[in-house]
This record gives sequence, C-alpha cells and structure tokens, in this order.
Amino acid sequence: MPQLETLAEAKKIEGRSLGRIAWSRLKRDRVAMGGGIVIVLLTLMAIFAPLIVNIFGTDPNVWHTDLVDTQGGTMAPHGKFGGMSWDHLMGVEPQKGRDIFSRVVYGSRISLLIAFLATLLSVVIGTTMGIIAGFFGGRVDALISRLMDLFLAFPILVFAIALAGVIPDAAFGLKGDPLRITLMVFIIGFFNWPYIGRIVRGQTLSLREREFIDASRSLGAKRPHILVSEVLPNLMPPILIYATLLIPTNILFEAALSYLGVGIKAPTATWGGMLSDAVSYYTMPHFMLWPGLAIFVTVLAFNLFGDGLRDALDPKGNR
Repeated sequence: MPQLETLAEAKKIEGRSLGRIAWSRLKRDRVAMGGGIVIVLLTLMAIFAPLIVNIFGTDPNVWHTDLVDTQGGTMAPHGKFGGMSWDHLMGVEPQKGRDIFSRVVYGSRISLLIAFLATLLSVVIGTTMGIIAGFFGGRVDALISRLMDLFLAFPILVFAIALAGVIPDAAFGLKGDPLRITLMVFIIGFFNWPYIGRIVRGQTLSLREREFIDASRSLGAKRPHILVSEVLPNLMPPILIYATLLIPTNILFEAALSYLGVGIKAPTATWGGMLSDAVSYYTMPHFMLWPGLAIFVTVLAFNLFGDGLRDALDPKGNR
C-alpha cells in the first residue's frame, strides 16, 4: 500500500513538456478546436474530391444545358434556388449547367494546394534569412534587412499579372495546370517571405543573447550547430503561429488572382475563377454564394485556429 501511494503521488507531480502544456491549452479553446476540425475536414475533402464527387455530384467540367433555360434566353437554371436538387446539391451554373457542388469540391484542391505550398516556400526562405540576419548581425543583417524592405515595397499583384501574361502555355518542362500552379506558388511564396523573415530576425536577436547560447559557445559548439540545435527549436512556436495565419492570406491572394483571370485557366475549377464567372450573372446570387462561402469558411477556420494556437504556445496567453 505505501508503494502504491508513492507511485500515485509521483504520477500526480509528473512534469509535462511544453508541447503537452500547449496541447492542453489548445484543447480547452473550443473555438480554435472548431477551426481545426474544419481545417481537417476541408483537407480531407480536397484529398478525396474524386470520391466525394462520384457519390454526391457529377463531373465538374461536364455541361448540362438541359438544366438551364436555353429556349427562353434567360440561361437561368430550371427549378428553384438555382436548380438545387438531390443530384445537384448546390444547384448548377447559369448557361453551362455545370454542377456547382463538384466545382466547389474540386476548387478546394487548387486553393489549399497553392496556399500550403506557397506558405511552405515563404516559411523556408523567411526562416533561413531571418536566422542568418539575426544571428550574425552587422553587415549581413543590414543587407538582408534592406532586401526585406525591397521585397515589402514590391507590387506583387502587378508583377503577378504581368508575369502571368508573358509566360507561355508551356515552359520549364511544364504546361497547363501544373505550370500555372507552380507559377502562383512561386509568386505568392517568394514575395511574402519578408513578413516571417522580420519576425524570425527579431526573435533571433533576442535568443542569441540568452544564457544557453553562451553555454553552447563555451562548450565549443560551432555556429551551424547552434543555429540548428539551439536557435531553430526555440523559433518553432512563432513560425507555426505565423504559418497558420499566412495560409488564409495566401488563399485570398490565389482567389484574387483567379478572379482577375491570371490564375488557373478554365475549365479547371477554382473558387476565385467561379466568383469571376459569377459576376456576369449578378441577378443569380446562388452562383456567387457557394464559392464565396467556401472561401469565407476556410479563411475563418484558419484564422480561428491560428489565434488559438498563438494563445496556446504563448505562456502569457491565458493571463
């Protein structure tokens, strides 16, 4: 019995890692967990889009002119609420009669793929440049800081429109949608790295003066070892937080480019492209409602989860 009591007491006072503490805080935030669940569902929807469409929809690029009023000239879908039915859960497009549900589901693949890859590119470049600038300081810091200022002043949208207009249909061994996706990932990711670069630089300036960094130097650790083993692990919380908040921004940027006609080309479904097509049919709000709602829910979910993650990883977040 005394041994059992001792074990019970030891279990009660068992230490918890920072990761477990952050996870326990995040679990208590129902709003953030709700956003995380929505993100997981959206990711699963994008991955299993063909299966979902086979069960609940039709081919997103097939025209169903028999479902729209071609004889009367209105080109409006037959039936109420934009032609909503069990076969077309969100109705059909005016004029072409394509299934909106299928196009929204397939559009999530493009939006999330571009947003994730562009964010990853920004995080890799920004983290690398920020650590180098903050840790080495001096002329290296001044040079990288001026480079950040240059990128921040660059008109990304104008450059994207101009670059998309001059790139041919086939380049760099790619063509079609893969070429357009690669181009948008490069534009969005490469020109957004200074934002996270500044955050990482500021955190690195603080970390390099800490005692554990001095202890590593006194033990003979080389700079690459200190950067990878000591500095980078302590930068992961702000990097993760900013990445979750950057993804929705990239989703909106991709939608804006597609809306302006310089993103993914038709007939590939994208949320921004669907909104661009819907402008011509402003008297039929259902056509604009569903892609707009998809963007709104996705961006809101990432923002809510990012805010909750920030509070969970910040030791002073609950005070």
